[in-house]
Order: sequence, then structure tokens, then C-alpha cells
Amino acid sequence: MAENDAMPTLPKKCGPYISSVTSHGMNLVIRGIVLFFIGVFLALVLNLLQIQRNVTLFPPDVITSIFSSAWWVPPCCGTASAVIGLLYPCMDRHLGEPHKFKREWSSVMRCVAVFVGINHASAKVDFANNIQLSLTLAALSIGLWWTFDRSRSGFGLGVGIAFLATLVSQLLVYNGVYQYTSPDFLYVRSWLPCIFFAGGITMGNIGRQLAMVSLERGRRLPSS
Repeated sequence: MAENDAMPTLPKKCGPYISSVTSHGMNLVIRGIVLFFIGVFLALVLNLLQIQRNVTLFPPDVITSIFSSAWWVPPCCGTASAVIGLLYPCMDRHLGEPHKFKREWSSVMRCVAVFVGINHASAKVDFANNIQLSLTLAALSIGLWWTFDRSRSGFGLGVGIAFLATLVSQLLVYNGVYQYTSPDFLYVRSWLPCIFFAGGITMGNIGRQLAMVSLERGRRLPSS
């Protein structure tokens, strides 16, 4: 009996709760990194379209020679993409409304393609005036939400993202960080909120799909 009392106690294995918390935190980090780089890539490609068509103008001293974009645009868009992509599935869990509409990667890729097409139309397609362009992009953006999302939380977050991003853009242009040619909505273009709305829906769909992949992988792991 005394020998058993004298034996040192071995450290216990981590329980399932601690393991689940650790794996959940790691999943958040991995998903955030993936979303960040997706946002950086999309920002470089889409911002290049806007600059080539002289829609957005940056001071010459901040333009990089490789992607013709200001150095701060990709990391800012990447950070915003990570936040948005993590926020959408978190909001779904908080509301108790898991999003299951068109949850496959093929649908997500089509959503990205439509978003790129909307941004391409804002830079390439010539309309009689900005009002027609804004109404067309608004209809396309709402159509993107209806085709690939259809959730109330997705629409509400998209509107909130469009409002905040447009406000930040107004402040940046007001302080001379960059500018838009022919602004018709204070300091920016009137169609800019439509682009931000569609971008929020797109990154939300990517974030939801990544969260679903992480959840399914966690269910397949054997419980210890």
C-alpha cells in the first residue's frame, strides 16, 4: 500500500473538451490564413482591373511595379476577407440557422466567378450613365446573393459590410489616399457598395464552406 502511495502520479491525458478547444482554435487560425491569402489574390486581380481602366487612381509614389497597386491594399483586403469569412459561419451558429444551401465547392467557385464578373463589368462595360451601371450592378449583386446564399444573415451582413466598406472608402478618398475618376456618390462611385456587398457574400460563402470542411473532418476523427 505504501509503495502504491509513493509512486508518482502520471499526467492525465487531455480530456475531449480541451482537445476540442485546441482543435477549434487551430481550425480558426488555418481558415483565417486561407481566407487572408484568397482575399489578397482577389484584391490584386480585381484592383488591377480598376486601375487599368483608370477607375481608381493612386499617387505614383505608392504604386508597386509588379501589380500596379498600392502596397497596403492586398493586406487590408486579406484581413477583411479573413474577418468576413470567419464571421459568416459564426453568425450562423449564433442564430442557430446552419447554412445548407448549395454547400459544395463547385457552387463556391461559381460564386467567385460571378463576383469577378461583376467587378469586371464595373470596369469594362460602358453604360450611358453611372445610374444605369449602379442599378445593373445592384441587380447582379442581389442575384448573386439569391443564387448562392438566400439567408437572412447573409443578406444582413452583406449590407453591413457594404455600408462600412463604403464609409471607409469615403474617408480614404477624402484624406487623399487615393481617388475615383468621375465620383457621383460623394467621393466615390455609386456602384461601389454593390461591389462590397457581392464581395461580402462571396467571402462568406468561402468561409462557410471551409467551416463545413473543418466540421466534417472533426466528426470523422476517432474520439480518444
